[in-house]
Amino acid sequence: MNLNRRKLLVRTLGTIGLLGTSKVFATAEDVDAAIKAIAGDAEVTQGALTLNAPEIAENGNSVPISVSVDGEISDDSYVESVTIFADGNPRPEVITFNFTPLSGEAFAATRMRLAKTQNVIAVAKLSDGTVLSDTRNVKVTIGGCGG
Repeated sequence: MNLNRRKLLVRTLGTIGLLGTSKVFATAEDVDAAIKAIAGDAEVTQGALTLNAPEIAENGNSVPISVSVDGEISDDSYVESVTIFADGNPRPEVITFNFTPLSGEAFAATRMRLAKTQNVIAVAKLSDGTVLSDTRNVKVTIGGCGG
């Protein structure tokens, strides 16, 4: 095969999705599969995990969120990780916060980008194998109008 620089560039950009105008977003099935990978055979339950996110985000480029898990932290019982998912972004997994017994508390805050109105899901994995989840629907407005 005769491959010159132009053909190589077109193939490379096309492969990583930089050519074309179509956007590919994650699906609810992508998020479910990612949560299943974290939970394994454990049942995902609602509980001590709290996800704070605004109901309406006027700027999808900078949406503040925070997560916390209530309960005592000890060497035997602590939160291992909290992963944030956004089911309408190109990649469903946004960030994972890792904790140890030395963390003192299971709390983290950040800002994230949301491409459109969508669900934000937090999944916490505890040291005893328990998996907790909390979900918020964040409406991203565009120019002051609902998106």
